Amino acid sequence: MAFAQVETLANGLTLAVEEQPWNPGIALQLLVPVGATTDPQELEGAANLLEGWLWKGAGDLDARALAEAFDELGVRRGSGVGLEYTTFAASFLPEYLDSVLELYALILQKPRFEEALLEPVRQVALQELAALEDQPPRKMGAALRRAVFASTHGRYAAGSKEGLTSATPEALRADFQRRYGAKGSILAVAGGVGFAEVREAVERHLGTWGGVAPASPEPVLTQPQAIHIEQDTAQVQIGLIYQDVGPGHPEFYSARLAAEVLSGGMGSRLFTEVREKRGLVYSVSASPQGVKGFSYLLAYAGTTPERAHATLEVLRAEIERIREGVSEEELERAKIGLRTALVMQEESARSRVGSMARDLFMLGRIRPLAEIEAEIAAVDLSRINRFLADHPYKDPWVGTLGPKLAQRQTQNA
Repeated sequence: MAFAQVETLANGLTLAVEEQPWNPGIALQLLVPVGATTDPQELEGAANLLEGWLWKGAGDLDARALAEAFDELGVRRGSGVGLEYTTFAASFLPEYLDSVLELYALILQKPRFEEALLEPVRQVALQELAALEDQPPRKMGAALRRAVFASTHGRYAAGSKEGLTSATPEALRADFQRRYGAKGSILAVAGGVGFAEVREAVERHLGTWGGVAPASPEPVLTQPQAIHIEQDTAQVQIGLIYQDVGPGHPEFYSARLAAEVLSGGMGSRLFTEVREKRGLVYSVSASPQGVKGFSYLLAYAGTTPERAHATLEVLRAEIERIREGVSEEELERAKIGLRTALVMQEESARSRVGSMARDLFMLGRIRPLAEIEAEIAAVDLSRINRFLADHPYKDPWVGTLGPKLAQRQTQNA
């Protein structure tokens, strides 16, 4: 059984390494807590622009030379920006660890940030933002999250049109210097390599990386409310957000199992009651979500305007009815489903470094798979039903997107 070793280096960078002697490769993920929540008010979307601009050259390497340097090492890489952080992920062969870290150190410490190359990055970001109009479920979800949070957690990760268009090269360079820092960032590594070797290489290439990454803001919530986004569509998108317990709560896995009962497959309650029995929707789901400091259950349904009112009523009723308890059969099926998903996810080194980095960001520690499995196994029927009775899902934020007919049908549901 593999266990991660964690150490905070002198510059404040947290290093986590899980040795996997059976693994012929290496995966890493660098998590920098630079996301939409900490974008300056006048630069909403800065984190998104910086992530794209960073790949346009570093040190003596222009954009093409930088890409070719990674390709020559056989690195499969990716990066992305979310609400709370930016991640850089890579998988490669162990013998190239030193060279890969050298390239990432160059990106983080010597980005070229050429002014002429910012505009293509800006255009991609604006296209991403515009794509919301063609993706009603995502548009509804973004609007619903804005309605939930009074804090910057309600922002859209891609940014705003105003922020993206007004960002100047000078402002972005200054923002990079202010927010991209070693202290508070997390580097997770897993694969066929030892901790000592990784630590030595990281110290050699990232030991001089300075700066302090921004602290996560505290989530601030609004009062539960209903919102409607009018759009001339053939379908209606419905979203519900219920407060839930987070990963630090002693009953977190009771909540995870309850979500699995609701939406863990074709035998789950929502699929059975909302879709199969009544034929109200073409899609229905519920999943645990959250930001640092606040966790919630997000439910979604896609239906027609004529069925919107009934869909919302049945969706709410099924979620809120779970306070009455689950059956032994439902619990056992949920345990198998949740454990299977976890085991399959942890089989991938790339997925593993992602969960390691998120655990350190959210909890300040890494949960071993054996601990998670033990926590799931420890939830018995009386425990989960006691939790559901004491922590009922109620008073959700409700979001709908569709034509006016849907608004009239759902506003009083």
